[in-house]
Amino acid sequence: MKNRMKSVTKYSLIACIALVAIQAVPYGKNHTNPAVIREPSWDSLATRALAKRACFDCHSNETVWKWYSGFAPVSWLVQYDVNKGREELNLSDWQNGAREGERSGKIGAVIAEGEMPPLPYLLVHPEARLTKLEKSQLIDGMTKTADKR
Repeated sequence: MKNRMKSVTKYSLIACIALVAIQAVPYGKNHTNPAVIREPSWDSLATRALAKRACFDCHSNETVWKWYSGFAPVSWLVQYDVNKGREELNLSDWQNGAREGERSGKIGAVIAEGEMPPLPYLLVHPEARLTKLEKSQLIDGMTKTADKR
């Protein structure tokens, strides 16, 4: 029993040291948001409100960086998700209607199929959960917004 306790204590100490050490990795620590360049011409304020609630943290330059996003390894995942989300669709850098891939079909499909917002995000952001009606409204509104010129 004593050897087992020593072993558990030893591995716990190693894990704690590793957790502290990885905090020195700079990736995931830059929580500045770029300036908003241009938002879409929203079809309605309701569409923007739904998008802000469910999409803006990863798909805009208005990310709200929660306290846990400052601690590795969670910070690495959050930074990666925000970078990837902005690359795919950035609602703060809207280019004359939409870039390739941002047209209404793709946006609506990922929302309708439940890919967006993703489950891990919804687990820590329950306010981003959309009802069936809200999903339908967001898809319809994003379709109208993306197809605007």
